[in-house]
Amino acid sequence: MTPLVPRPAGRPADRAAWGALVPVVALAAGLLFATSGQTAQGSDLRAGDVTELSTLIDQRSEVIAAQEEQLEQLQAQTEALTDQAASRDGAVAAALAEGDGQELSAGLVALTGRGVEITLDDAPRRPDGSLPAGARPDDVVIHQSDVQAVVNAVWAAGADGVAIMGQRLVATSAVRCVGNVLLLHGRTWSPPFVVTAIGDPAAIRAQLYSSPQVQLFLQAVDRYGLGFAVREQADTALPRYDTPLTMEHATAADG
Repeated sequence: MTPLVPRPAGRPADRAAWGALVPVVALAAGLLFATSGQTAQGSDLRAGDVTELSTLIDQRSEVIAAQEEQLEQLQAQTEALTDQAASRDGAVAAALAEGDGQELSAGLVALTGRGVEITLDDAPRRPDGSLPAGARPDDVVIHQSDVQAVVNAVWAAGADGVAIMGQRLVATSAVRCVGNVLLLHGRTWSPPFVVTAIGDPAAIRAQLYSSPQVQLFLQAVDRYGLGFAVREQADTALPRYDTPLTMEHATAADG
């Protein structure tokens, strides 16, 4: 075993050097604390990212609202110019009439009539915050597959139109969820999720309760207390689809 050799005491020059560094370190630490305090301004620095994100969301929401207003104005101008062109050109008038005939099936006009309102909701929280026996956190929230199962069943029942959270569904609509937040037409929605459909209420109910996917969801409803309700409505109103349709291909008209 190598014998331990006592470490000699520091030389006076070494001690003098360390003594000179102490004020420098103290000054640097003071500057760091002062900078941190100035930046935080009495708040928690760890929450800074959350505050900045919230501010960014508010700013983007204002930008989106302004762009939506501008879009409505441009759409009105486009419709006016199209009507003018149709009054002078028979081909344009025929194309416009053909397009108008497809607006109903495309979801571009508002609808009213008999229908149903279907509500899906997360399981209510227990007073002590515990989960039902055998449940995981994912078991007590509504998922994308649950909403999609209901929408598919409603379409299969021959519904004339469907909306989620007041947003009219069209052929290009996609139901997506991140956690228990629904993403639809560029907007986010939190539960309860409301699906509104115009069609024969009896046919819609029958299709809902015969769909294997909906049946799987109903098992979770019974086991974990998820919310599910179907209400018939004598006068249901669906808005028109007002989000721009994405065009992948276009060709210029002759002339």
